[in-house]
Amino acid sequence: MKRIALIFALAVILPSLVLAWLAVRSLRDQQFLLERQQSLLDQRATDALAQNVSDFLAQRQQDFAAQVETLAGAGDAREIAARFDDEIRRRWPLAEVGFCVTLSGKILSPSLNARPESQMFYFDNKDFLGNREAVEVYRSQNFSANGMNGFARNANTPSSLQTFPGNLQNELSPPVQQNSSAVSAADAPQQNAFGSKLQQQARAVVPQSQYYRLVQSPAADGQNNLSKTIPAEAEFAQLISNQTDGMLARFLQNRLKLMFWHRLNREPNLIFGAQLNLSRVVDGLRGIVQPDPALQNEICLAIVDDDARPVAVSRKNFSANWKRPFVATEIGDALPHWEAAAYLVNPAALTQAARTAELTLGLLIAILVLAIAAGSWLIVTSLNSELKLARQKTDFVSNVSHELKTPLTSIRMFSELLAENRVADSEKQRSYLQIITAEAARLTRLINNVLDFSRMERGEKKYNFQPCDLTEIIRATAETFRPHLEANGFNFHYELPDKMIGMRGDPDALSQIIVNLLSNAEKYSNGGKEIEIRVAQKDQPLPYAEIHVLDRGSGVPPGSEEKIFEKFYRAHDSLSSGIQGSGLGLTIARQIARAHGGEVTYEPRAGGGSVLVLRVPISRGTA
Repeated sequence: MKRIALIFALAVILPSLVLAWLAVRSLRDQQFLLERQQSLLDQRATDALAQNVSDFLAQRQQDFAAQVETLAGAGDAREIAARFDDEIRRRWPLAEVGFCVTLSGKILSPSLNARPESQMFYFDNKDFLGNREAVEVYRSQNFSANGMNGFARNANTPSSLQTFPGNLQNELSPPVQQNSSAVSAADAPQQNAFGSKLQQQARAVVPQSQYYRLVQSPAADGQNNLSKTIPAEAEFAQLISNQTDGMLARFLQNRLKLMFWHRLNREPNLIFGAQLNLSRVVDGLRGIVQPDPALQNEICLAIVDDDARPVAVSRKNFSANWKRPFVATEIGDALPHWEAAAYLVNPAALTQAARTAELTLGLLIAILVLAIAAGSWLIVTSLNSELKLARQKTDFVSNVSHELKTPLTSIRMFSELLAENRVADSEKQRSYLQIITAEAARLTRLINNVLDFSRMERGEKKYNFQPCDLTEIIRATAETFRPHLEANGFNFHYELPDKMIGMRGDPDALSQIIVNLLSNAEKYSNGGKEIEIRVAQKDQPLPYAEIHVLDRGSGVPPGSEEKIFEKFYRAHDSLSSGIQGSGLGLTIARQIARAHGGEVTYEPRAGGGSVLVLRVPISRGTA
């Protein structure tokens, strides 16, 4: 006990004191730790939303390309080009204005005589589309629904290998990694393909999370919270190069304009495009603004535009300071200066949670002494349990030795009598052979129980699950065991259904359960030599079968109803009461039943005796 006390002091008391000291020191950091945890969870949500927005636009780009191919396939491409504005708006609701230009800069559609919206588009973009003016535009770096590295695809390259050309890609859109720290003001100026410097812009929102500002964007103090999306200046022909399709974003009169474009393989000189109706795009985005179900009661997700105005919100009638989200993720060049932002539904919850955590830790420190006392009690209890288990193992060895010795003695004695021809009476010979067979079967059951128990303890027991008939298994096992019972003077009968009971199980293992239950009823019959098997079926809550093994024995002493299923436990000591057994039969029966999704339980029998009940699930529709 002294050694145990020393081990306990080293293993429990000292670590508990150290943990208590660390807990006291960590009380002051609870606010930051909780905010850090919340920031990480919310950041995953905004990152996922930003990616979903990019995937949504990538899918719409594919839809536009499919519409262009369909239109071009219906007639001459040059003829389609002249009326492309009207056709694409009629076929594709997201198109606000459709246009078609040649590589040389000739605008084929819309015409100057078109509707007012198309005329405005024509005058706003004629110099850019005509390759007479370089404008600031944004193109997505990793914008694709199919995992392509780059937004644009080469017309002469297989789809599985299509990528955006490295040099032009680097020139037009400097590489920016999602969620990386913001670039400092000193590094803000960037140079595009023409040598002009482009200054980074301030983000539309300023995240409030202290942890987010510290880790994600150290310079985000409201003045140097810089955007990672940077425009590039180029003419339209330089932007499209030799690519098949893509997307452009630009600002006109401080309003975002999105354009899709697509080039036909058979008419590479024609570029078909469309300026998107941004309000309809936003309508499509509203369906994807949904947080993880685990966070839906804690945060509100929103997509905010470049003026920090919400365009899609996950919670109805939610209001907040939209410029001050808890965390936010830039959507990127697909929607430049737009953000996927997360707002706390209850901003005071973090402070309350921190105070609760401080109180909880204080209480934990206060009850630490009680925990140590409880640990001491558990150690003593565990020690007593181990000593009890050691005694049970010793009794088990004694029981098994006795169990092995008795049948072996009988087998040896009767086999010697038969081998030396000392018994001339054929009736006695048959009786002796039956005794030898019964004792050999008893030895087999004992050895099988010991081996199965050893496998179960090591986790190596395997079952051959297959469709089987429970009725037939019970009948075959009962008939095999009947001669042994009747030879010992038992009145044995069973009641089985006329039809099969289908289930999925291991026939040998199920048969072993029945044998163990019958053997237990035989051993504890206490003179009441009557054993019966009854089978019943029930459908609630799920279909299952009940196999009752009834005897008129001494029953189980009060308080031992569950202990009889423990390993090595004997309700009646075999050496003092003369009852054979190893204390493993019911343990193994219950473990096999549980492996089949069932259970073995004990019930007292009216009028004296025991009822062991095996419940196993069966297939529906069986009689």
